[in-house]
Order: sequence, then C-alpha cells, then structure tokens
Amino acid sequence: DQEAERLYSGIQSNNSDVKTDSLKKLASLSQDVTFAQEFINRNGLKQIFYIVEEGNDTGEMLAHTLKAFMELMEHDFVSWETLSAAFIKKIVSYVNMNAVDASVQQLSLSILENMVPTSHLLFELVKKEVTLDRLLTHLQVTNAQLQLKAMALLIALLLAATDAERRDMMDYLREKNIRQFIHKNIIHSSEPLGDEMAHYLYVLQSVSLNLCERRMRTSMDPYSQEQRELLQSLRQTAFESESEVPASNFSTERRRSLCAKEFRKLGFMNNSNPAEDLRRAPPGLLALDNMVYFSRHTPNAYSRFVLENSSREDKHECPFARSSIQLTLILCEILHVGEPCSETAQAFYPMFFGQDHFFEELFCICIQLVNKTWKEMRATQEDFDKVLQVVREQITRTLSLKPTSLELFKTRVNALNYSEILKLRQTERLHQEETLAVPVLELRERLKPELLELIHQQRLLHLCEGTLFRKISSRRRQDKLWYCRLSPNHKVLHYGDVEEGVHSPPIESLPEKIPVADMKMLLVGKECPHTKEKSSGKQNKDVLELAFSIVYDVEEYCLNFIAPTRYEFCLWTDGLNVLLGKEMTSERTQTDLDVLLSMELKLRLLDLENISIPDTPPPIPKPPSNLNFCYDFSHAEQ
Repeated sequence: DQEAERLYSGIQSNNSDVKTDSLKKLASLSQDVTFAQEFINRNGLKQIFYIVEEGNDTGEMLAHTLKAFMELMEHDFVSWETLSAAFIKKIVSYVNMNAVDASVQQLSLSILENMVPTSHLLFELVKKEVTLDRLLTHLQVTNAQLQLKAMALLIALLLAATDAERRDMMDYLREKNIRQFIHKNIIHSSEPLGDEMAHYLYVLQSVSLNLCERRMRTSMDPYSQEQRELLQSLRQTAFESESEVPASNFSTERRRSLCAKEFRKLGFMNNSNPAEDLRRAPPGLLALDNMVYFSRHTPNAYSRFVLENSSREDKHECPFARSSIQLTLILCEILHVGEPCSETAQAFYPMFFGQDHFFEELFCICIQLVNKTWKEMRATQEDFDKVLQVVREQITRTLSLKPTSLELFKTRVNALNYSEILKLRQTERLHQEETLAVPVLELRERLKPELLELIHQQRLLHLCEGTLFRKISSRRRQDKLWYCRLSPNHKVLHYGDVEEGVHSPPIESLPEKIPVADMKMLLVGKECPHTKEKSSGKQNKDVLELAFSIVYDVEEYCLNFIAPTRYEFCLWTDGLNVLLGKEMTSERTQTDLDVLLSMELKLRLLDLENISIPDTPPPIPKPPSNLNFCYDFSHAEQ
C-alpha cells in the first residue's frame, strides 16, 4: 500500500532521475498481483498513459514505463479495450519509427500482440496502422528478441483475422517471399531456434496448410464448367497425344464410350461419371487440384504412371485417381489440415519453408511412392487399403526424421521400401511380444513390486532435479519461466520464477516452498483450476493434456503447472502421487514397467533359450517308503 503510494508520487516527479528510478521499480514490482491492484486502484494507469501520450522520450524512461504497463495489464484487472486512441497511436508510432531504442520497439510489439486477440476493433486498428511491410522489416533485423516479437505480432494478426483476411495476408506474405526469408535467415541461422520461435513457425505452417481446407471440404460440382475442364485435362494429358485420330471425328456415342474407357484407365471407380468419385469431402476438390498439378508439373512421371498401369494385366494395375483421392486424404490427416492450431506445439517441418507449393510437391513425390510400393507388394485391387496403409507408414516414419528439404524427404522415403517396413514391423513386434507361458506370467507378477520401487525412486530423483515450466495465460503463450524441484530429503517442494537461459537453478535461489506434508491432492486435466478459467474460450486439447495442479494447505491453495511435454507430465504426476502415498497412474509408468519387466525376464530366461516351458509345473514325486538313507552325523563326531 505504502510502496504503491510512494511510486505513484515518484512517477509524477519533475526530477527525471527520480521519475526514471520510480518507473524502473514500478516495472519490477508490478509482477506482484497485490501491489498491482493497489497501484491500479490509485488510478496509476492513468498516470502511465499520460507519460506515454505526452512524453517525447524514446529511451530508458519510456522502456520502463511500457514494461510497467505490460506487467500491470498482465493481471487482467483492466480490459485492453479501455485504452485510448492517443495511447494506441503512440505505441504504433514506436513500432513504425526507425530511430527508437530496440527495447521500446520490443515492448511496443508485445503490447500490440496482446491487444489484437481481445477485440475485432483493436485487431482492425493494429492491422491498419502496422503494415505487413513494417513487420517484415522488423523480421529482418539481427536482434533475435525484436525478430521474435515481430513474429509474435504477425502470428497474432493472422490468428485474429477472418478466413478471407487471412488468405489475403498470406498471399501478400507469399509475394514478399517470407518463406525464403524464414528458411534462410531463421531456420538456418547460426543461432539455435528457441522454443517460442519454433511455436510461431509451427503456427505459420499450420495457417498456410489450412488455406487448403476450403478446397478439401468442397465436393465436386458436376455442373461446374471449370471443374469439368480440369477433369478432362487429366484425360487429355494422358491419352490425347497417343490417339492418332482426333476424338472430334467420332460420333457422340463412340466418343462417350472412349472417354469412359480412358477414365477407367485413369483409375476412376465411376468411369462414366468420374465427378462422382470426387463428391466425397474431404478430400473433395483438393484431390483434383493435386492430380492436375501432378499432370502439369511432372507430365513425364504422370504419363508413365498412367500408361504403365493401363497396360498391366487386369488385376495388378494401380488406379491413379483412386490412389490420388485416398493419398490426399492421408496427407491432410498427417499434416493436420483443417485442424485448429495448438497453443503449445512446436513441431514444424523445416522442409515446409524450403518449398513453394509444399502440399502439391509433397503429393507428387508420394503418388509416385504409391506406384512403387504397389509394385513391390505385387498388389491387386483387393490390396488397395493395405498398400495405402504401408504408404502412410512410409510417410510418417520419414517425416519423423525431420528432413530439411523435399529432395532429402524423397530420397529417404524411397529408401524405406516395403521390405524395410516389414523388417521394422517385425522388430517392433518382437520387442512387444512377451512369452505368455503361465510360469513366466507368475515370475512377472513376482518381479513387479521390486521394479515398481525402482520406478518410484527414478520419479522422485527426477523431481529432485526439477523442471523448467512455462507460464501460459488465457490470451497468449507467455515467455515467462518458473522452476520447481523437490528437496533431496523429499520433504519440501521449492519453486520460483527464473530468467530465460537458466537451466538448473540451485534450491536456495527458489524463494517459494510447499511442505510435502501439507499437500492434499493432485488434480489433472479438466479438474485443474487454471483450465477451468480458460474453458470460456475455445478449449485447447494440448494444454488440457499437460495441465496438473497440487492442492495444499488447510486453505486448499493450488499450485498450477503446464508441463512442457507429455513425458514431463507423466514423470511429475507419478512423482507427486508417490509423495501423496498413492499409485502411479500415468501411461509412462506402464511403459517403463513393461520395458523393465521385459529386460529382467529376458535376463532370467537366458539359460532357457530353445527350451519349451510347460504350462503346468512337473509333478512332485511321492516321498520314499523309508528315510534310512539319511546320514547320521552324530556317530561321525564321536
């Protein structure tokens, strides 16, 4: 209360040193929610607005003012929509000016990024005042932090836009070669890519791929002239060149039967009306676009595919159109086309930014892969689903290696042929299979308690090492970090905020603590208070899967966590359950237990290799009729 009063007076001081020091202190204290409330109750924000709106300073004082403003707004006491036009104009001017301190520009970009999702009016205002050109200029600076904040604002604008606006913005960014710039200067820069930038690149990739969603969800209209022409162009590209007599010389009936025959050779199920095959959405018109792109951009490969299969014996031909429709659907599922962006994911494909028309080019590689795999499997029409299942596996396995270019993807996916897939499946099956003989199952049960104790110890050791958690607010993915670890004697949980770059802070540097004895229970997913607060907006599946909270003390306070990965979530929830004296329930416990049991069993059964283990124990022989064969030691001693 007193500090808020003192700083409120200090920031109104005419002495610039006093004013700067007060603002600096205000920026650090505003992180505290109680102080922030006191300061806002004194109408402190009005004074901050005044400093920004009336001041001409663009240096240190302004940076502290904006930092304090950001921290105060972070507590959600005041709505972003209450900001005055003059204040917003001033913030925008700092972004658009060149001769401004980098820290001021970073903070200004952050403020605008927070404003954009709160209302459509603010989005329109920021979009109008801060041009995409200006953001691209900021992206091209060497200052990594400024680059990151510019990318954050760009992503916030894209996510807040309507579908039509987003399409226009993406078209403009494509014109300005943002993809090549990101590929060269961000992905392949000398600096390693941070988590936050990886997330923004994932969102940009997701937004770009979602531009295909409209075509994917649109069925073919048999009465559309344009779509019919695209369909006919597929037939003409493949067959017109080889027919010596132009089709126009034939009668209508003859021409129709010739077209139907050619559409059948192209692999359409409904050859008299191929538009019917494209009525299913997804993949809808996207499948047609892909086929046309393949036929126009790689005409030799297209002709080879179609002609090679139309001359094969009846049952072994690979249907081009049917495969293309199914492959388009598979690619949409693998690349999550039409799904909302995750708030935390960072899994972008570097090769996405290395290629224009990424989706179509990927299709061109994969449709040729379908033909190759079909031949390797010596497939017939009945095996169609089996072949596409293998192709899906080839694509997902290759994508998981994160190839940096489509060329590399092509090389690797072609190297992963059908026999390789069979070998991998066989190896995985052997790993999973366990001997199911009754004695082995009994041995498993006997080994379980000992191995569970081992997992207990590992979980608690992991909690003692601690983990870096990221704070996620309801509006955006924040870049604030905090660390939590268990004391070596397993009696106290220590936690506190840390700076970026700190990986394993000592226990003494973490100010807050919770005695394990005070912990009441563990909540996960939807039960957590911090996920309930968010449920008013679009609930995010990823955050729900990673959220957990500890309820502690008589007052039942909560310490809320969002784990960085599913793996960390499993280890922490297991460790906390151990501390609470409960069973470990995560899927990771089961996996770890299975691995340990498998290893232990293999070691114990090494001597029994190639010996069949009977299901029932051998019978115990009857006792002998007399026991006179026992040696009497007493005589020997005398």
